[in-house]
Formats: sequence, C-alpha cells, structure tokens
Amino acid sequence: MRIEDRLGRFEDVVALAPQHRETLSAVRALIGHVHPDATEAAAVKERSISWGYGEGRMKSSYAYVMPHAAHVNLGFFQGAHLPDPDHVLEGTGKVLRHLKLRTPADVDRPVVRTLLIAARDERRAALNID
Repeated sequence: MRIEDRLGRFEDVVALAPQHRETLSAVRALIGHVHPDATEAAAVKERSISWGYGEGRMKSSYAYVMPHAAHVNLGFFQGAHLPDPDHVLEGTGKVLRHLKLRTPADVDRPVVRTLLIAARDERRAALNID
C-alpha cells in the first residue's frame, strides 16, 4: 500500500476515534488484500481515510472510512453506481453511498469485500488503468 501522508496519517485519524481502532484496522487490512497497491490518504480535519489510485481523492479514490461515535462509515465515492443486491448501502446523494460498520466482525461480511472489489474495479475502468 502506498501511503500519502501530506494530509495526515492513518494513525492520526485512529487517534481521533480510538474506540474504532480495530474496525478501522480491519478495513485497512481488507483493502490491502483486495488492492495491495492502493494509495492511502488520511485527512485529519475531515476525520477520514481514503483509498484509491493516486492523488485527487474525488477522482481517483473509490472508498473511504469515517469514524463516528457509535460506528464507522465505509463509504464509496461512486457508490450509487455499484451493484447492491443486498441493499446495504445508505445515502441519498448523487453518487456517494456508505454502510455502517459497528464492530470489526462487520468487516468480514462477504458483501463488504464484494463492494470494495466492485468499487476498485469501477475506478480502475473509469481511469483507464490496465
């Protein structure tokens, strides 16, 4: 995984929500499995971490996490365009969608991996990356 640290580090965002350390780490590990070459960028002011294909979060990134008091949102920048047969994605915006992760075990649900792969592949195609 390529770490982009100009905005902050993974650990900086985790420090803002230590109760979600294990869940955030589980998402990071899963991203490492489905996209070992992902670029990771942390934005401390926004309390988020995103993954994608280089700089330019909205253009090149496909997924992000944002911790809240009781859960972590796993969001997809082009989520409205992803297949969601289980209807787990939430949100009413033009393109952003997310699902709530309350425990590290939630990250192990097959639908989470399926959505991450679909989001990764959507961005790869949109950016014309072989």
